Amino acid sequence: MSLRRSLGRRATAAAPDPGAGEREIRFADVAVGVLDDTAGGEVHRPILTDVSFTLTEERVAFIGANGSGKSTLLQLFNGLVSANSGQVLIDGIDPAAAPALVRSRVGFVFTDPAAQLVMPTPLEDIELSLRKRVPKAQRRAAALAVLDELGIADLADRSVYELSGGQRQLVALAAVLAVDPQILVLDEPTTLLDLRNREKLRMLLGEVVTRRGVRVIFSTHDLDFARLADRALVVDEGRIVHDAAPADAVAAYRALIMSESA
Repeated sequence: MSLRRSLGRRATAAAPDPGAGEREIRFADVAVGVLDDTAGGEVHRPILTDVSFTLTEERVAFIGANGSGKSTLLQLFNGLVSANSGQVLIDGIDPAAAPALVRSRVGFVFTDPAAQLVMPTPLEDIELSLRKRVPKAQRRAAALAVLDELGIADLADRSVYELSGGQRQLVALAAVLAVDPQILVLDEPTTLLDLRNREKLRMLLGEVVTRRGVRVIFSTHDLDFARLADRALVVDEGRIVHDAAPADAVAAYRALIMSESA
């Protein structure tokens, strides 16, 4: 297996102060790549190229095949990955220049909840998320309130190892919502879900937008789930190749896949 190392991070200016009430995500000519160490030497492999868009909608979906660059793109939203060139601004803030500030605003839910559930029970995991925001004496009640909001309070003291994939995904979502993000980013959130939990997640995301005012950004292979969004962008070979209403974007993606299969 080839060893990989990230290309050097670009120099950035000090993080600008976010504008009052600014709610806009802007990517301008963003590129991300890695250097693969091969028998013939280092080879540059692009992951994202010339990615530009401005997002103001409350629910945005990214769709595309495996390996298209969707996960890397989503990780740019809170600085888990840094752009090698171009500019990323999250409500006026550059994640590379002010990662802590951006991460306080952007919650990230991974495809596999095992990547972020680190405590023995859901209740303990959410209390851990709250350690910097809520006094210790109040954390249990605050954690239980979030679990109750998502309809999974009955899982509070269960072992996370006994939970189904869908239950773990909902617990991971609860742990992120507990810190009250302004933007919620989910990478392939329905991958481990059966139909019942997928529909529950669909309902919960709709409620989160309405009740909390949280913007939701997600990637998905589930084209029906993509229709939950107000806008959908198709990612192919590291580029945005279509940007439209979900029904149009899904049709464009289907046409792309059919043309590649012909």
